[in-house]
Amino acid sequence: MTVELICVGTELLLGNIVNTNAAFLSEQCAMLGLSMYYQSVVGDNRERLREVLEAAKGRSDVIILSGGLGPTQDDLTKETAAEVTGRKLVEDGQARREIEEFMAKRGRAITENNWKQALVPEGCKVLYNPNGTAPGIIIEDEDTCIILLPGPPDELVPMFEEQVYPYLHSLQPEIICSKMVKLCGIGESAAETKILDLIERQQNPTVAPYAKIGEVHLRITAKAESEAAAYGLIGPMEEELKRRFGSLIYTDDPQVTLEMAIAGLLKEHRLTVTTAESCTGGLLAGRLINVPGISAYFKEGYITYSNEAKEKILGVAPKTLEAYGAVSAETAEEMAQGAAQAAGADLGVAVTGIAGPDGGTEEKPIGLVYISCYCRGRCHTQRNQYTGSRGKIRAYSVATALTLLRQTIIDMK
Repeated sequence: MTVELICVGTELLLGNIVNTNAAFLSEQCAMLGLSMYYQSVVGDNRERLREVLEAAKGRSDVIILSGGLGPTQDDLTKETAAEVTGRKLVEDGQARREIEEFMAKRGRAITENNWKQALVPEGCKVLYNPNGTAPGIIIEDEDTCIILLPGPPDELVPMFEEQVYPYLHSLQPEIICSKMVKLCGIGESAAETKILDLIERQQNPTVAPYAKIGEVHLRITAKAESEAAAYGLIGPMEEELKRRFGSLIYTDDPQVTLEMAIAGLLKEHRLTVTTAESCTGGLLAGRLINVPGISAYFKEGYITYSNEAKEKILGVAPKTLEAYGAVSAETAEEMAQGAAQAAGADLGVAVTGIAGPDGGTEEKPIGLVYISCYCRGRCHTQRNQYTGSRGKIRAYSVATALTLLRQTIIDMK
């Protein structure tokens, strides 16, 4: 079955609010095994909404509309859907009673236009809304199912999960489940090359790589009649990926970030870490501090942007800066060691580079970044050459530093 999504609201077109409903509904429909080929955003205009809805009706089995079910004159979704399907609007008694109760509980006066929300297309299924005054609606019209949902996410999400998901699942018994395997320390092209044979012969399940900043995520997707059966298909593929990528995989939990995985390793090995940053200006420390409870393992973070700060705070030797410059392997190593010693930490991670847009030379171009991780008397140092904007260079530097920190801890085993 195919599904199409139409989000209604001029405020979406103007960028006044972020369209989180589209992301939520797309993900849920994918889990249900529904194929989505079209999404539209249309303003509060009856003619344009009618055009979009009629086009969708001619090509999709299920159409989901969000927004435009409120009490005001510019809320036109229900009226337009009724017109397109040739139905009259009639008052639903239970919807009227629920509006009365909802307003009374909150001590609000009912205005005449509130009763507009109790009108529904004749012969539809009504989805009652305990979280608001606009009921949802399902119109089964010939070979098309049109579902109208309120726009506010705190109304749309529970209504979809509790009422629409079971309804759609009854129409499409097969469901889709996915598992994410997250890698660091490898690029997208190299990751794809290692699984190209799996991609070329894949049927069910499938595997697809997605590039992130400094990471690659592999999504395994399977279709089956039940969640248990789908995950049964995913399991062998996940094991094969683990066999091929080994320690490059840092998690298979979609909620776990790279910094969370590192925090887990620090806890497991009872290690502490500190950071010394120049071009990243605290972004590396910020990523680590994103993790709740990291204070037990993260000692201090130093931002040493100037040469004077590198000397004074981290103990970088003046002769090192003079001979090799602030952007060098030698300086990065002394920064990492100096940070670890100053903080009394087991590990020190340092970043120094040229993020641009100025300051590059032929010998040291923009995007040149040295990253070093000090541990137990040794420094693990990388020279990196990035391209792109200042923000992109800094973001990739942080991701690489986290990857180097993780690998250094793993190599300590």
